[in-house]
Amino acid sequence: MKKRVGNMRRGALVLFIIFGVIFLSVIGRFFYMQVVGDVNGVPLAAKAAKQHLRSSVMEANRGSILDQKGEVIAKDTASYTLAAVLDPKQTVDPKNPHHVVEKEKTAALLAKYLPLKEADILKKLEKKKVFQVEFGKAGKNLSAEVKDKIEASKLPGLVFTKQAERFYPNGVFASHLVGYAQQETGKDGMSKLIGKMGIEKAYNSILTGKNGSINYDADKYGYILPNTKSSVKEAQDGQNIYLTLDKKIQTFLEDTLNTVDAKYNPKNMMAVVMNPKTGEILAMSQRDTFNPTTKEGLTKEWANLPVETTYEPGSVMKVFSLASAIDLGVYNPNAYYQSGTYNVGKIPIHDHNAGVGWGSITYREGVERSSNVAFAKMLAGMGPDKFKTYLQNFGFGQKTGIDLPNEAQGKILFDQKIEQVTTVFGQGTTVSMMQMLQGATAIASDGTMKQPYVVSKIVDPNTGKTTKTKPKVTGSPISAATAKQTREELRNVIKGKVGTGKLYAIDGYDIAGKTGTSQIPNPNGGGYMTGDNNYIFSFMGMAPAKDPELVMYVTMLQPQLPTGVTGGKAVSEIFNPVMKNSLQYLNIKSADTDKLKTVEVPTMAGKTPEAAKKELEAKKLVPVVIGNGKKIVQQLPQVGEKILEGQRVILMTEGDMTIPDMKDWAKNDVLKVSEITGVPFKVTGNGYVLKQSLSAGSVLNDKSNVIIELATPDKIPNFNKVPVVTKDKDDSTDTSVEEAAGLNALLN
Repeated sequence: MKKRVGNMRRGALVLFIIFGVIFLSVIGRFFYMQVVGDVNGVPLAAKAAKQHLRSSVMEANRGSILDQKGEVIAKDTASYTLAAVLDPKQTVDPKNPHHVVEKEKTAALLAKYLPLKEADILKKLEKKKVFQVEFGKAGKNLSAEVKDKIEASKLPGLVFTKQAERFYPNGVFASHLVGYAQQETGKDGMSKLIGKMGIEKAYNSILTGKNGSINYDADKYGYILPNTKSSVKEAQDGQNIYLTLDKKIQTFLEDTLNTVDAKYNPKNMMAVVMNPKTGEILAMSQRDTFNPTTKEGLTKEWANLPVETTYEPGSVMKVFSLASAIDLGVYNPNAYYQSGTYNVGKIPIHDHNAGVGWGSITYREGVERSSNVAFAKMLAGMGPDKFKTYLQNFGFGQKTGIDLPNEAQGKILFDQKIEQVTTVFGQGTTVSMMQMLQGATAIASDGTMKQPYVVSKIVDPNTGKTTKTKPKVTGSPISAATAKQTREELRNVIKGKVGTGKLYAIDGYDIAGKTGTSQIPNPNGGGYMTGDNNYIFSFMGMAPAKDPELVMYVTMLQPQLPTGVTGGKAVSEIFNPVMKNSLQYLNIKSADTDKLKTVEVPTMAGKTPEAAKKELEAKKLVPVVIGNGKKIVQQLPQVGEKILEGQRVILMTEGDMTIPDMKDWAKNDVLKVSEITGVPFKVTGNGYVLKQSLSAGSVLNDKSNVIIELATPDKIPNFNKVPVVTKDKDDSTDTSVEEAAGLNALLN
């Protein structure tokens, strides 16, 4: 018994010693940790800080794309994705739940705003053992308005994730040039906007900003711990790109193309308006086209046709053949030749009237009539080698270097004698529209050729640094005297008794230009297609002819022409209104009329509506007041901008915004109201305002649904016949509906 007790005592002693050692080790370890401050080389303070450290991303904005005057073409906007949290563990305080509690009520609410049935939503909300559920496409791309309405219900568990979306407020507007951007998920798991076409793609790295971050200490529930510091790395927004496009000229072009496209349904159309003195592209568009916001129409045509495609230009090429012949001293306008047919070996070259010709005529008449034989004979005088050198000096067969992706190069087809002859009148050799326009700048600018470009400047909003594009001279293929004589001969194409360009005459302006009707290679074999519609109809014109400030080039592929309507007539329905409106809008003096007077917009901020209206009316401007406040707080156009007499100035007062009566207004003025109020308008149709969904005087806010319906003047009852421009009493005129429409399009 004594032995057993002794053993127990010894065992207890051993256990006491063991536990004592463990206790002393733990105490020692704690003491060591307290003194040294790390465990296994890991600092405890850092480990604790890491457990509390939280980091949030500060998303950078993508740079905006604007026209040369700062009108927005593309900008960031927000959309939202909805999710429903189902995990009850996310609720810490039952009085303030963070998960869906009332599932039936929640399903009924969401069914009002999502394109889903209430039963289908409820089925999702009743899922077990899931943290949260989403609602597929139905729960994505929700507007701020829908988000606000859902959140106003204050039902718990509904969370929204914000995504940046790209918004194009003008809809179809140089769409292939501007391109589009869309959300993509990168390797870091972050979703961001990526340019997929046009400027958006070519300048993606410049438009894309750099995200910032905020680091702070928080508890396990995400609440910021007291007495802690946060570190902030500011986001760097993307740079803003200003294009050479002019919003008004681009709008003239888009509206006109819409009308002509609906009327003649061609396979495609291209049109560009350019400043030949600088190379700036003022407007560029095509059909087919697409809406970059909705992507409607995108699959019909991916290429930016004026830049990325080549074609046989037809008789418009004679512009450069004529200039070459004049520069070499070969062209004698008063010399005679026999028109009709010209043989290249055994191959006959015919004039366009089936080779009948017009007998013995002068070369000037041959140019007016667009005689292939006249130009074939000029080539014989120039010699093919010298002519090819001129073509190369004009930039054909090589890229212009325009600041847009995927530029086509074209090819001078010149190996065989027949190819040399057909090239002189625009068949065989292929060109791009950019090459044709670049060459035209030499004709328009007294021999100095300018590179076409579309980016005017790039502005960094973070630093204020501005990088401007300077016009670039790409050659001097002809002399100034040659350029002037070429313009005079091209003026005869429009004004001459037998000129093929009579359709392109514009009242009050001298136009120099050249028509084109080019054959289309047969896709099913050799030779060219046949049939009245199977051509590329085109026209290149510049104005005023004496000293051109605008060049415009239009092509139309295979239009469906009614009986009695020529391809030239269809093309003129694009060129004439766009060129005339653009010349007048830019206040370019016409041949026989004085300049329209311009007015510098004064500041209206802080003035009463009555005083502002009186001052603007005295300057022959048309004030439109938005709101019922006592002071003006904003205005469009901006202070200092020069505008034409008769143009509307939109004034916004303090307090509630109200919508004006916009009947008979042009689209440009409608967009001014949308811009100054910040309320997006849905504009349908073409022409002038026929209807507006909100009556005049209605209050506008960010939830307003404004629909504007446009129509042509003949479809608008009692369309306003009163001229927009205020005339002096001794200078009054009786303006027709069509003239009033033209003035409204010009001034508004």
